[in-house]
This record gives sequence, C-alpha cells and structure tokens, in this order.
Amino acid sequence: MDGFKRKTPEEILFSISKLHRGSLKIYIGAVSGSGKTYHMLREGHNLKQQGIDVVICAVSTLQRPETVEQLGDLERVPSIHWIKDGVAQKDLNLDAIIERNPEVVLVDGLAHLNRSSASFPTRLEDIKFLLSNNISVITTVNVYELEEAMEVAHKLTGIEVEHCVPSDTLELADEVRLIDATPEMILNRLEEGHLKGNKDSALFKRGNLGVLRELALRLVAEDVNDSLEEHREQMGFMGPSGATERILVTTQYHWNGSIYVRRGQQIAKRLNGDLHVVTLRKFNKTLTKEAAAFRRSIMKLVEKVGGKFEELPLRWRRSIAQTIVNYAIDHKVTRIVMGHSKQTKWQTFLQGSVINGLLKRTKKIDVFLLADRASQEGERILPAHMHPLKEPYKYKRLSKQEVQAKIEKIKRGRFKVYIGAAPGVGKTYTMLREGNDLLKKRIDVKIGLLETHGRKETLEQIGELEIIPRSEIQYQGVRLEEMDTESIIRLRPEVILVDELAHSNVPGSKNKKRYEDVLEILEAGISVIATVNVQHLESLNDAVEQITGIRVRETVPDSILRAADEVQLIDVAPIALQLRMREGKIYAMAKVDQALNNFFKTGNLIALRELALREIADDVDERLESMERKSSLRGPWRRQEVIYVCVTEISQADRLIRRGFRIAHRLKATWHVSFIAMGSADEWSQKLDALETLTVRLGGEFSYQEVAGRRQIPYVFASKASEAGATQIIVWKDAGVKKLLQLANHMDVLIVADYDSWKSSGNKVK
Repeated sequence: MDGFKRKTPEEILFSISKLHRGSLKIYIGAVSGSGKTYHMLREGHNLKQQGIDVVICAVSTLQRPETVEQLGDLERVPSIHWIKDGVAQKDLNLDAIIERNPEVVLVDGLAHLNRSSASFPTRLEDIKFLLSNNISVITTVNVYELEEAMEVAHKLTGIEVEHCVPSDTLELADEVRLIDATPEMILNRLEEGHLKGNKDSALFKRGNLGVLRELALRLVAEDVNDSLEEHREQMGFMGPSGATERILVTTQYHWNGSIYVRRGQQIAKRLNGDLHVVTLRKFNKTLTKEAAAFRRSIMKLVEKVGGKFEELPLRWRRSIAQTIVNYAIDHKVTRIVMGHSKQTKWQTFLQGSVINGLLKRTKKIDVFLLADRASQEGERILPAHMHPLKEPYKYKRLSKQEVQAKIEKIKRGRFKVYIGAAPGVGKTYTMLREGNDLLKKRIDVKIGLLETHGRKETLEQIGELEIIPRSEIQYQGVRLEEMDTESIIRLRPEVILVDELAHSNVPGSKNKKRYEDVLEILEAGISVIATVNVQHLESLNDAVEQITGIRVRETVPDSILRAADEVQLIDVAPIALQLRMREGKIYAMAKVDQALNNFFKTGNLIALRELALREIADDVDERLESMERKSSLRGPWRRQEVIYVCVTEISQADRLIRRGFRIAHRLKATWHVSFIAMGSADEWSQKLDALETLTVRLGGEFSYQEVAGRRQIPYVFASKASEAGATQIIVWKDAGVKKLLQLANHMDVLIVADYDSWKSSGNKVK
C-alpha cells in the first residue's frame, strides 16, 4: 500500500501518550519586542471566541501599549511574585492552574528560571507538568535562549544569556511559529518608547538585530525541514524535497582533500545546505603514514565545519560511481562535489571514468567539478581580501548627472514587502493593520489595490483606510479593473498599500506587471507597503514546481526584494493554515477540498514554508554583508567569481538561467548566458527574445552564437567562457558535456540534473 509505514512499539506508545497530554505551541522571536506576547494573546482571544477555555499566567506585557491592549478580558490565574537581584519575577502558580483546569494556558518566558522553593527549577519543566495533566500551553521564547543558538548568538553579538532551554525543546512542540520583525520595526518601536524593560543595549544594535533575526529564520527552517523529512518518510517519498540542499564532497587522503572540504563547506553555507564528506578506502589495507595523517586532518576539519564524515568501502575502481550514488540517494543529496578527472584517455579506457559513471547514474543530483588551480594561482580558497583595498577618500565635485541621481534616490519612497509561503497566511491582514497604525500617527495612508478574496477578517482590517478607486480598462469587449497608478501619483499620499505584486495587468495597461506600477509610484516619492508569496519569485520557479507539481505563471524578479527597504515574513504553520482553509477563511467552501488535495497538501505547505524561511534568511544575510559586517552566518565567499551559463536549443534553458542567477547572486558574481544553436538567429527569434528578456530581468548578460554542427558547441562554449574570464560554468547534462569537461578543466563546472525526472515525482516508493 503506497505511503503506509508500520509504526514501531516505541512510536505507538509515544502516540498513545500524546493522546493523554496537552499540546504545546511555541512563538519564537529574534529579540524581546518582536511581538511574540502580542500574537500569543491575540491567539488566546481567537480561541476564546471559539468557545475554548483559555487563561493566562505569568504573562509579561512590560507595559507596552499594544500588548497591554491585547490582554482584554482574558482570565488571569495569579502568578507567584518574587524578587531576584532587585528585579521582580513571576513564577507559574501550578497548584492554582491545576485546580482551575483550563483547556489552554498562555505563559511567557519559556527559558525562565524559577525560585529555589518552586516545585520545578525551570518553567520548561512547569510546562511539561501541565502538558502531562492534559492542559495545553502556548508560550514564547527568544532565539538566543535556545541552546543550539545561544553559543552562535554570543559569538556574533556578545549577548550573555543567564539560562537557555535544551536543544530538543522545539521537538516537544506540536507547533512552532516564528514572529518575524525587521530591525527597522524593532528600532522604530524602541524610538517610540514601546520597548520598556529591556536592559541589554547590545540587543538593539542594528547589526545584532539582523544577525539574531537570521539566526531565528534559519533555526525554524531547520525545524521545518525535520518535519518535512518525517512527513515524506511517512508518505513513502524518497529523494530530496526541493526545499533544501545537501552537499556531498568526495575526496581522498591527499594534500588537496582539505581544499575540497573547505570549498564544499563554502558551497553548503552559501546554499544553506548540509555538508557530507566521504572517502573510499580498502579496509583490508593499512593506510600509509602520510595517508593516515591526511585522514586525521580531514576528519578534524569536517568536524570543525559542522559536516558529517564517513568512509565507504572501495572494492574495485569501476564500483566507485555506484557506491557514491547509493550514498547520495540514501542521504537525499542534491549536489555531488569532486575534482576534475586527471586521467589520460588511455587510463579512462582501461579503468573507467568515475565522473562518466556518476553522470550516467545521477538523474536527480547535480554534479559539481572543482578546478584545481592551486598550482597555477597558489591557494585560492581564502585569500586575504574580499575586494581590492579602497582608495583613501578624496574630495570630488559631483557632476550634474550625479547630483540629480542623488536627489532622485532621496526623493524615492520607502518600500516594504510582506512575504508568505502561501495564500492565507495573513500578509494582507498584517499590511492593513500596519496601515491603520500609521493612520493613527497621522500619516496619510491610502489603499491602492486590495484583494480580500471575501475574507471577513481581512475586510474588518480596512478600518478608516481610504480606498483609491480602480481604473477601468476595456479588453475584448469586457470592462476590467486595475490599480489606478496615475490617480495615486496625482493624489500623492505618504504611503500606499498594494496587494499581490506578481499580478499581470490587463493588456493595454501602461505597465505589464503590478510591480512595475509600484516602482513608478516609488519613483514619484510615495512609500509603498506590498504583499507577495514566495512561489512568485522568478528564481524559485523551478523549485516550486518540483515541490508542488504546479508551474507558477505570474512571477516577479528577485530584484524586487533587493529593492525593498524592508522584507518581513508572515509565518504560519501548515496545520494552522489548513485549519483556516477548512473554516472557509481562505477560499470559498466549494474550493476547499480541491485546494487541500493540491497546492495546500501538507508536504507542499511544509516545503514552501521552509523555502520562504531560507529565502528571507538569505535576504537578511545579504543586507548584513552590504553593511560590510564580518559576522555573517553563511561565512565569507572570498573569491571574485564569474558565472557562465551555457544553453542550447535542447537544454532547459530557462531553468539553467534561473539556476545561474541564484548561484551568481549568492556569490556576488557577474554572470553571462550564452545561447548556442544550429541555424540563424531568425530561426530562433522567439526563443531568443524570451531567454534574453529573462536574463536581463534577472541582471545577467546575454549573447547568441550560431554553429554549423552540434559537435562544435562544446568548443565554442569553452572558448566563450574563457574569454569572459569565467570561474564557473553551468551546463545541462547532454551528449556534449563529456567533451566540454576536457576543454574546461581549468574552471569549476556545475552539471545540472535531469529536470524531467522530477516532474513525475513525488519520488514515491512503489
């Protein structure tokens, strides 16, 4: 039976025990003041409206007006007050809670230490006790109070934490939700005096806020990935999910082994992936002293960089490729990293080629071949400087054009984007709520374009906000409506709210896409708050199709996120999103079953959520790096890269171009796309236009060259890539790739996996 997995006796006992315990939900934030308690209390009110018995105990509002307002009429179980080092503390009153026996209790400060006379030393143990008595708990924690994040947070920010909760705490939770808050939001709240009670000034340095935010995003992404893998195993799926990367480095006990490991680590960090390192050896043969020394060195390095190391049996040379592929499949590897072949043609004929063997067997795994240029250029992995030293500042009179450019930049409105993993997470709701908050501060805010989809909760959030009427456009005898960009610019509000950035305008509109309307509004000096879903980002198009089986047609270029002054994630757990769907809060009831069986399937939502968390973490990291901050979680990429994407009429060109962009963006590299085909440009004009538009839209350079015969293609590719000074080429796995590898062994080569094999997956075990 497809997807059936027999449970072990331990799993059965665990399931039974869970039936007799309350559920645990944890709100995580980067810092105090990110809104965890506010959202926890709001959820308490929602539960109460549904007839669920909710109480609060040991909730700390720190007299923040918005949070105090959320207390409302929630019943309070008195906490136990005591003083520590002159500071008032609150402990849970377990006896009173047990006697009251509510269905749900809301409590702050998961990492709180109790007084010495308390029944349990920590609040976490208090909560476990309540859960064992079938009382559900909703609680809050800061990311630096989690054991797995505390050391990193201290190293990068200097923050000291008195007490943390164990690494497995998130595993206890039935639901974990991140409350994302941008540094700009936190600093604005601080300036307005809404963050009273925080003594650690180090928390509120802009750089530290960014680091802690990225740490929270990545930590929750890892937790989501664990639940995704568990779900896929239960459903009988195998292979990578498409939401995360796993890098496998294959090396030998040789002097360049550490170079391969370090490069693999850099790739894994830039792609947010896990690192695995394997070597193959004959276990019945004793290692030489030199090999044993290299073995110790590599094992120590892998441990230091947080990778996993394993030795695999080497039976005979021709079995190497199959052994590596078997390991890769078992560990859901997405990319195999190894060195170029140094064999002669004669050796390849006699002994077989490991690379050719891998390419034959890896339908769903990319292969990345590292060029070894150390002998020509010296050590190239970590040179001393990321960029040439800057010239000392010299006074320079600006030209009229430069002055005008600076004025235009100052005039431009501020741009904020709310992003979510799927429809219904609450992006529009939050955007409208912020609009009303700004209105209370006497800022002129108007709604430029709103799509409520009939959602009652969203409609209620319009409040006092004025909606600018849409313009009407005649198209094929039908009157259709679009955002009235001209009226918005004429009325000149301070802030305009715009829904669904990826929307395509009616043919005949001034701009083809809504995001182009938004850019025009920003240039007019009007600030914009907008919404978008992660699946609409152009470069994620292929990953989303791999995850959901659905090709998203409406996209926005990734540069839109980079153009934003703030990007904020609205995070919702899949189970909560599906509940909203079943209650008719996202789509009309007639569409609910279809949605739950397609896009809103559990596996899809988990994977999209992970994709969104990692994408925003990357965005945060890019912003930290733009501040020239050295404490980036992904580490430095200290090498000037030039990426060259090679496409032909038989390759999946658009997919390769998107892949080239994502790699180039992560490596801060210039990148080129070369389309080489037989026949004249006129013959390929339609495809050429589409590929050039996509390349330019994503920030690359595009060129076309025709050849007389297919055998010429590898030679032309290699020549053009060398002329462009390419350090890495990206190619599709086809008949010409073997010849290209011989010609381009001085460059890194990424051979992209066969995408067609993904389209039929799931990858379900039959």
